Amino acid sequence: MSGPLFIRGSVSVPEAELMWRFSRSSGPGGQHVNTSDSRVELRFDLAGTDALPPVWKERALERLAGRLTGGALTVTASEHRSQWRNRETAAARMAALLAQATAPPPQPRRPTRIPRSVNEHRLRQKRQRSDTKRSRSGSWD
Repeated sequence: MSGPLFIRGSVSVPEAELMWRFSRSSGPGGQHVNTSDSRVELRFDLAGTDALPPVWKERALERLAGRLTGGALTVTASEHRSQWRNRETAAARMAALLAQATAPPPQPRRPTRIPRSVNEHRLRQKRQRSDTKRSRSGSWD
């Protein structure tokens, strides 16, 4: 995985600001697992970056506050046997996480009134159902 990490539009994180760390992964792999560092840990210093616009950076710091350790965002991947695929997975996760965290807030919901005809129809149906049930309970003597 080389090159910048694209987030949204033309905004990207330069490769120099991404810190990769590799370690041995748990799980299947036979004897190969004991010799290869296939687990990938990708760190990005969100608090100290200048790659993101200030508004995005502020939004991301606020939304990802629970995931940050010392101002850095960390993503790990160890699902695949190959380090290369784990690198791609970690980069994709990081990009998705940053894109979601920097997205603008949703439009506030505008309250709407229930149309009168809807309420009238509901009450008419209730009355009709009530009449049907009342007509069933006649005297059987």
